[in-house]
Amino acid sequence: MNESQRSLDYPAWFRGLAQLIYRVVGWKAEGKAPNLPKFVIIGAPHTSNWDGIHMFLTSTSLGIRMYWLGKHTLFRAPYGWLMRWASGIPVNRQSTKNAVEQVVDVFEQRDRFVLIIAPEGTRKKVDYWKTGFYYIALGAGVPIVLAYIDYPRKRAGLGPAIMPSGDIEADFEIFRAFYADKVGQHPEKAGTVALPPKS
Repeated sequence: MNESQRSLDYPAWFRGLAQLIYRVVGWKAEGKAPNLPKFVIIGAPHTSNWDGIHMFLTSTSLGIRMYWLGKHTLFRAPYGWLMRWASGIPVNRQSTKNAVEQVVDVFEQRDRFVLIIAPEGTRKKVDYWKTGFYYIALGAGVPIVLAYIDYPRKRAGLGPAIMPSGDIEADFEIFRAFYADKVGQHPEKAGTVALPPKS
């Protein structure tokens, strides 16, 4: 990946405010985004409601506007405008296209787009990760950036960018190794970095 600086999505004062909040609470944002306009970010481990706040402060501190996915019904009046303002992207589960195809379309339609997904899909312990994030990145031809929260160190940030190879088992080995030492707020709830069982 190109190691030069990616142009920032937020003005200096907004980034500075997020950095100040983080310093006040004793946390720090680490890393930087790849110098690319589009990528998928996965956030793990996801064990607490606070994780979303940490990811927002981290992304803002680093100058990255991250979008998230929600059911299309959340985007109806009267609050639909608020969901879009908060960087939400609607996914229609009743569409003839599946969720992965819909999100790949969004990547193709936009010149600049960063999407964050928690592959555990819940704050409860799960035996495997959902793989939608992987197939979105593969279909859109964009890298997967490994974002993390590490509560013992009071750090959250962005790790390496991995271009999906199409060999999902091999790529999951990379994910598993990276997250092996990252600890959530409730370690007992952390999901296993593993593929779903084959049907």
